Amino acid sequence: MKADIHPDYHDIKVVMTDGTEFTTRSTWGKAGDTMRLDIDPKSHPAWTGVHRLLDSGGQLAKFNKKFKDFGIKA
Repeated sequence: MKADIHPDYHDIKVVMTDGTEFTTRSTWGKAGDTMRLDIDPKSHPAWTGVHRLLDSGGQLAKFNKKFKDFGIKA
């Protein structure tokens, strides 16, 4: 391997959305920095199974109006 081409690999602290924290090694930031997560496996719908539909620009309302008489009613 070539010398002096690899990034610095050091310990950082990671704080999850619920406040729990752990230490890991990373090339992010500087040694001793704290990374605060906005999304993590405890809060992201892909892992929790809780999905919320966000109506961006009325697209969800438009879809619901167009297909209101189609299929199964909830």
